[in-house]
Parts: sequence; structure tokens; C-alpha cells
Amino acid sequence: MKQQMITADELSESITRLDGWITRNQWKGYDPFDGLNGETLRRLTFEIHLLKIAQQQLIRRFPLNLRPLLGIQKQTSSKGMGYCAVGYLKLYQATGDPAYYRKMESCLTWLRDNYCRGYAGYAWGNHFDYVSRGGRIPPNVPSIVWTSLIGYTFCQAFEAFGDKSHLDTAASACEFLLGDVARYTDADGTICFMYTPRGNSAASRRGCVHNANALAARLLARVYKHTRRAELLGPAEEAIRFTLKHQESDGSWYYGVSNKFRWVDSFHTGYVLEALHGYKEAIGDATCEHSLRSGFNFFFRKFFDADGAPRYYSTRKYPIDIQCASQGIQTLVNLRGYQPCALETASEVVRWTVRHMQDKQGYFYFRKYPFVTNRTPMFHWGQSTMLAALGTMLEVTSSGVQKE
Repeated sequence: MKQQMITADELSESITRLDGWITRNQWKGYDPFDGLNGETLRRLTFEIHLLKIAQQQLIRRFPLNLRPLLGIQKQTSSKGMGYCAVGYLKLYQATGDPAYYRKMESCLTWLRDNYCRGYAGYAWGNHFDYVSRGGRIPPNVPSIVWTSLIGYTFCQAFEAFGDKSHLDTAASACEFLLGDVARYTDADGTICFMYTPRGNSAASRRGCVHNANALAARLLARVYKHTRRAELLGPAEEAIRFTLKHQESDGSWYYGVSNKFRWVDSFHTGYVLEALHGYKEAIGDATCEHSLRSGFNFFFRKFFDADGAPRYYSTRKYPIDIQCASQGIQTLVNLRGYQPCALETASEVVRWTVRHMQDKQGYFYFRKYPFVTNRTPMFHWGQSTMLAALGTMLEVTSSGVQKE
């Protein structure tokens, strides 16, 4: 039997505790992938790629927080500040509290001051060395995921308050996407944006990642909606076409095209769905409607247990990751028009997450395993994304809107 919808008071209590923790910690925390910031242990990798992956993953997956022992400091991240800006924007729209507006503007100002220099436009990346099976992204090298999400946040701020400087920042991020990021072109003319800035000679099919490609297309389309700059529309359309044609018959998308990227997880699926939805809403292109419905149906059926617990993968319960909770809530709310029970499910996910993963200090835990919980306070991966998710839920709950 489903519970009643979560109330605005319940949401506000959790949000107040979370925002209190974020504020006390000065918008700083750890990141799941900051393990290579521990210089002492890093020396033992001898800068060998596989050993660096091993160190990063050991610190990420170890059930206890090793970072203080290794000298890894809490830091502010660009993606974290982007999600905080979204959260404060939604909270201001829900409550009218000017303190939330001031915090939103503070986050946006920080982002304008802390971008990656040397590119065609505003761009943002990690504050740490990231390594994976897909390669390496050094510190302060921008990614299109970070840049597209943050650029979209500036679009949302422009749409909410009419400040053209926010639109100018988003448009500048589009200059980075078009001027610095290579594109793979398939035989049918569809394109896929690469993950990081590289020359076109580096563009390849094996580097195609769907959430990154779709998020870039959404930003281009949203800025096109407001500026009517023709050079933005074509790449957005062809990038969306590329990702649409790679949707699986069950409605899912693999993380990427290469065999090394053949997995399906919840939060990257959420990114793709929200990107498709935002693209469609920006330019009125209904060609992705069937894919959206099919994809959201897969997302809704596969990534949430009956008690509201979010799943990382569709095929198993653990680990329960805070990013899956936050993105799950946000996607369920924002695409609620595709499923009558989406808001009720989002409500159950919020209740489960607050009950099982919010610490009495206000922050949210990183992961739950069958017999242990990793209580590390991540900033972007948990606190900022949950602030955005809870703010999004509060905005809808406060307005009384159940469907779109």
C-alpha cells in the first residue's frame, strides 16, 4: 500500500538540515574520485595508469573514509556548486525566501570566477586527477558533462529571473562545446560530442558516451531557444539523433557505444532522459517522444524498489548510491507527465533516502551495502545533488501540481 505524498513540512525539515551542513562546511566536501589527491599514496603508483585506477577505486569503494588519513582535503567542486545553484533556485521559487536567492547568486558568481581558462568559452571540470578505463582527465580540464549541466543551470536562472548575464554565460559555454570539443560523425551524418576538448582527429566511435552527448545537445537547444543562433541548432539535432538510434529495444541506453561501456545504470539513464526532455521542450521537436516514453518506462520500472530504495543497476540492489537517489527523485519529478505514479514514487524515494541515508548532522551518506554504510560526506555526489532534488520536489509539492 502506497504512503501519502510527502508534505512540504517534511521536505523542509530535511532541506533545512542539509543546507545547514552545506553552509557550515562552506560548500566543501569530498568526491568519490578524489583519491589521487593523496600525494603520499599516489607516489606508490609510479604514475602507472592501472595503479592509479586501483588507488582511486580503492579509496572510492572502501567502506570507511580513508581520506583524512591520506591528507585528502574537503574541497569545493564546480559541479557541486552548479547543483547547489539549482537547489537554491528551486527553493527560492518554492518559498520566496530571499536567503535562498542570495545563495543561488553566490554559487553562480563562484562558477563565473572558477572556470577552466584557455578555451573558447566558459567551461568547467574537476579539481582532481580522474582516471578510468576510458582514459585520464587531468585537473582543470573541462568536460562536456560538467559544462553542459552548469551551462543549463545558468539558462534556468535566466528563465527564472530575466538576468541576461546568465544567458550570456550559458551562450559562452556553447562556444566551448562548438569550438573546443571534437565530434564523431557517423555514416548517416549524426554526431556525438566527445567527453573532453580534443582535436577532431581524436574523435572516435569508441569515445561516444550518451549522457554527455545528450546533455550537450540540450544546452545548445536551450540557448538556441532564447538567441535563435542558427549554428546551435544543427549540432543539437544531429547529436540527439545519434543517441536516439542507440536506444535498446527495452528502452534503455548503454553508458556508451564501445564494448567497454556496455552497462546500464540509473543516474546516467536519468541524465539522458532529462536531456531528451529538455531538448524537446526547447525546440518543440516531437521526434524523440516515443524514445522518451519508452526510456522513462524502463527507468520507472527498473530502478526503484517497492519501499522506495533506489537501485544503481536494474539487475541488482546494491550498492545503494546517493547519486541514484538524487537523480532518481529529480528525473521522476521532471518527467512526471510520462507516468501517473511518478510523483508518488518520487515521494517514496525521498522518504526512504531521508530515513536511511541522512545523518543527524544533516548530510547524506555516500553508499549503503548489505552490512555496512559508507558515511563519507561527498559534496557534489550527494549533498548538492540532494539539495537540487529536494528543492525540485518541494517546488512541485508546494504548488500542489501533480501532473504536467
